[in-house]
Amino acid sequence: MSEHITVAIDAMGGDFGPEVILPAAAQVIKKHQNLTIILAGDADRLRSCASDANITLDDRMVIKHASQVVEMHDDPRLAIRKKKDSSMRVAIDLVKDGTAQAAVSAGNTGALMGTAKFVLKTCPGIERPAICTTIPSITGHTHMLDLGANVDCTAEQLFQFAVMGSVLAEAIDNTDTPRVGLLNIGHEDSKGNAQVKEAHHHLVDAPINYIGYVEGDDIYNGNADVVVCDGFVGNVSLKTSEGVAKMIIHFMKQEFKNGLYNKLAALIALPVLKAFKKRIDPRVYNGASLLGLTGIVIKSHGSADVFSYANAIEIAVLEIEKAVPDHIRSRMEPLLEKAV
Repeated sequence: MSEHITVAIDAMGGDFGPEVILPAAAQVIKKHQNLTIILAGDADRLRSCASDANITLDDRMVIKHASQVVEMHDDPRLAIRKKKDSSMRVAIDLVKDGTAQAAVSAGNTGALMGTAKFVLKTCPGIERPAICTTIPSITGHTHMLDLGANVDCTAEQLFQFAVMGSVLAEAIDNTDTPRVGLLNIGHEDSKGNAQVKEAHHHLVDAPINYIGYVEGDDIYNGNADVVVCDGFVGNVSLKTSEGVAKMIIHFMKQEFKNGLYNKLAALIALPVLKAFKKRIDPRVYNGASLLGLTGIVIKSHGSADVFSYANAIEIAVLEIEKAVPDHIRSRMEPLLEKAV
């Protein structure tokens, strides 16, 4: 990291608030000497939490007071209108005015998306932001979007998601031609709903490495670098995958506890089991990008622990270094000119 960068954090968001967020921020800031973190939230509580955790607040970890908090149950529309001094809004405002280059929050997803879109706006040519995250696959990982921001999508929006996902994969994975697939119920041209079929028609001629339709198993087998779908399908797929991973680990623990022989086998297999758990651990992949905005906003799981939240901050740092919004904007410009 050559240039100094700043990340604004909604320090009150999520299930655990500053008790988790401050240690995570302190952990990340030790790794990046050119990083400043601004903690948006209740100043008194943040100072108290920092003192309890022996965390030093200095010119690289500073507090920006916010008098309100967006709760997990808050209506996103009301949060935007009535909580203009919330820690979430203050963090995003810092990106808007250029004080910070990215914002991170574990708060209410709907409120975060709505506030970010209202304050930052979308890049030219992008109708709606999309939530994108990485999912473990056989060959490494797959970028998947949308994961819940847009339940119903038009063909044009799916097209935009594909372009944004391709740009993100290029920047993050340092690859020139990431393979982009459109999630469908089969590979045949006759399958899929009207929106998916129309999006497929547009993507065939798109300036990306579009490989056509992919199915659910392609998310994990490494056949695609980017998988595109609407938010309803994406969110269900993600939550189902997380549930299956937890179930597998649960059953494996049960079986290894069943009898002396199995317990001995578990002891021998412990290094393998730990490595397996690490590879599918969702905490490693915490931090979803709100793609399509003029600034960088990262959504953390609300239940993130210190390790998990630190990963979300690291994604913000990486996207700043890679200038992801600028790349999306530059990729969309020729498409807009072609449309005109």
